[in-house]
Amino acid sequence: MITDPLFYLVVIPAVTFLGLGKGGFAGVGMVSTPLLALYMPPLQAAALLLPILFVQDAISVWTYRHHWDTWNVKVMLTGAVVGVAIAWALASYVADAAVRLLVGGIGVVFVLNAWLGGRPITAKRPPAAAGVFWGAAAGFTSALAQAGAPPFQVFVLPQQLPKFTLVGTNVVLFAAINVLKLGPYIALGQFSAKGLATSAVLIPLAVATNFLGIWLVRITPTRMFYQIAYVLVFLISLALIWQGAADYWPA
Repeated sequence: MITDPLFYLVVIPAVTFLGLGKGGFAGVGMVSTPLLALYMPPLQAAALLLPILFVQDAISVWTYRHHWDTWNVKVMLTGAVVGVAIAWALASYVADAAVRLLVGGIGVVFVLNAWLGGRPITAKRPPAAAGVFWGAAAGFTSALAQAGAPPFQVFVLPQQLPKFTLVGTNVVLFAAINVLKLGPYIALGQFSAKGLATSAVLIPLAVATNFLGIWLVRITPTRMFYQIAYVLVFLISLALIWQGAADYWPA
């Protein structure tokens, strides 16, 4: 088990963000891997968090088991299988900074278009091909940098799904994507006995913060929830751009 106090200064807030994200505030969990990347390589950080994600996924999938959109999960998961496979093949060649810059740019453009487009956001269901594309993007960026939320939000937020359906769809899709990531992470040698023991120690905190996120979603009005969702995508996308730029052009 990792015993360095500096590690716990970054991993405790990282797991807290994961719990809030898995509870329903999609995107917040993306902060976790960049936080841990201050201490260890990003892919290793993502692998350390994966067992924790499995526990949180089980809680969240059970909680929202009656509230998810089958069509969205089906089309996006089809693409995610391809995206995770590409990430596995390119893991040694794609810079984490490039992934963060790309995902951050997509998120910022998406939110600015929604805010400044000059017309109110109206519910619409996009074509299945778009779902496969954004699902592939979500699988690819989730596997490499735990940054799958912006591609998911780009596809799903404009549909204006009921609040719990939106959350449940996110939870079910990324639970499946996390399972898909297990094989590639094992093949890439990212798991260790020390890392798994550390993950086990952090599970009680993960469970507590997961339930906190679920509770916050339940008490947040739907309109406010969507407003928060767009703001979170925007702020997290800006953070990804900043992190990616800092990696490319360190001070």
